[in-house]
Amino acid sequence: MVNERADMLAPRPAVFLDRDGTLMDEVDYCRDPGDVRVVAGAATLLKAMRDAGWLAILITNQSGIGRGKITMSEYHAVHAEFMRQIQNQIDAAFFCPDAPPAISARRKPEPGMILEAMQQYAIDKSRSWMIGDKVADVQCGKNAGLRTALVRTGYGSNYDGPVPDVIAADVSEALSMIRQLDQPEPS
Repeated sequence: MVNERADMLAPRPAVFLDRDGTLMDEVDYCRDPGDVRVVAGAATLLKAMRDAGWLAILITNQSGIGRGKITMSEYHAVHAEFMRQIQNQIDAAFFCPDAPPAISARRKPEPGMILEAMQQYAIDKSRSWMIGDKVADVQCGKNAGLRTALVRTGYGSNYDGPVPDVIAADVSEALSMIRQLDQPEPS
């Protein structure tokens, strides 16, 4: 069933964002809220994007849950601290607890979580982006038909995968670049 809200609203562009290594420092299977460190400037730039009409949607693989390394309560505690530090500048969060080798339509690089978000929200796919630090993030965006941005934080410093549309030092620079690229052409 299609979300009635999505049918009633004009489509808006969205930035789909990976969490670990992109919006916050990479912590191997982060299970302690004390280890959460949001990238400097990310909250301010996400607020500017949202004020300009964009949606900010978190798309994160959390295989630590499926591997038994993180409990659901630990995930929720880390997520709550992340949301506090990002100043609640995320409109929606989707996570996939599935661990390889399980086949999952939701686990990045598959586009399942993005497609779910598109069903729930009125999203202008032609203006939307996926931002992340891994091959799976860039491939997920491409699989969903989005433009992609790679950040050189987290695993992005050793990236060797599909060519993204934008390469940025961090998520703050990626968001700034996307805003610049989204400007209408002068007449």
